[in-house]
Amino acid sequence: MKVAIAWYGAEGQASYEYYVKLGHDVTIVTPQVSPDFPLPPSAKSLVGPDAFDHLSGFDIVVRSAGVAPSRLKTDGKIWSATNEFFARCSAPIIGVTGTKGKGTTSSLIASILQAAGCSVHLVGNIGVPPLALLDTITTHDIVVFELSSFQLWDIERSPHIAVALMIEPDHLNVHKDMDDYVAAKANIVRYQQPADITIWNPHNVITDSFAARTKAQPVPYMTPAGAYPQDGYFWLRDQRLCPLTALQLPGAHNIENACAAITAASYYVGGNLAQAVQDGLAAFTGLPHRLKFVASKRGVKYYDDSIATTPGSAIAALHSFDGPKVIILGGESKGASYDNVIAAAKQTGAKIIAVGQVGRAITSAAQAASVPVEYVDGLMEQVVAAAAGTASGEGVVLLSPAATSFDQYKNYADRGNQFAAAVQAL
Repeated sequence: MKVAIAWYGAEGQASYEYYVKLGHDVTIVTPQVSPDFPLPPSAKSLVGPDAFDHLSGFDIVVRSAGVAPSRLKTDGKIWSATNEFFARCSAPIIGVTGTKGKGTTSSLIASILQAAGCSVHLVGNIGVPPLALLDTITTHDIVVFELSSFQLWDIERSPHIAVALMIEPDHLNVHKDMDDYVAAKANIVRYQQPADITIWNPHNVITDSFAARTKAQPVPYMTPAGAYPQDGYFWLRDQRLCPLTALQLPGAHNIENACAAITAASYYVGGNLAQAVQDGLAAFTGLPHRLKFVASKRGVKYYDDSIATTPGSAIAALHSFDGPKVIILGGESKGASYDNVIAAAKQTGAKIIAVGQVGRAITSAAQAASVPVEYVDGLMEQVVAAAAGTASGEGVVLLSPAATSFDQYKNYADRGNQFAAAVQAL
């Protein structure tokens, strides 16, 4: 079979190795080559800005997640690593999507299942290409798959357990509009059957619509039908599990994420669910760049939340801490409005350091809303210095930008690492 790998990054590399191992005739087709992912010396390749115009003659074109299907013109079948994994995986799959919290929720599910003694594989948008692990997965394992809208765009199967977290506008610089974004997300339940399970946030009108259309058993979390917090404890239906303090992550939004995770994991935990939940929550201390504590300097605590590329994520971060706050906002816009995050800054008494491509627009909007704001035209050393000069004693500085990093940094991890280095240098 003639196979084209459309785009060559981490997922493209795993796809290339997978199809070569199967003995297919594989060509890498990519507009550019990253120094982090050099082409294999023996690989067939088509490289250049117009590479995707030369996809005729292939039996399948395997797109990487960030490549929209509409960009690919071919007389073969457009496929994806996600579709291949779902078609070939012998283990049950718990799929998790949402605008924010999906990486944390996926990790919490995996941690609870591991605490219960299950063999678990955590793959997908979390950073582990699924095809890289396919050969190691057995029918006795469980897969937790973090699914972005890009992975769900053209999916042809849905997971056995679908977890739909809060959804808000995002990636509108890539999706043609909000309807396209929501339609991609909704594919997580589209192919479910009555024996499957849909776990969803009933307080979000978009995920509520997913529950209304699923054929699977609907289970809302944050209600007595699933897991929920009450009187300082996590509960699953009528069973008290463990104290909320077992969760090592700050913020009410992470309590919601934990409730989604507990609900999903409970279907595979036999025996002492309460102990598995307590141990699993306690074992997970957070993902890099997700409201991660960096250091305390002169009484001010600094948190790296560089993964927060939506206004909703920044709002959740603002509500995670009491006391005086400084939030670093800005970067490259994904098309969302900043009005709500500026309103949240005003409500919580936070000061804003505005940065990046949308920094001046944020500054103007904050000034119009009478929110203290300072625009910084520089990289992280200057940004952190400005935040430190603005922060009050015993306060918090949040890098929670509500924007992507690509205007000034390689990616959100690079932005977060530079933030942490600048904080440590104070």
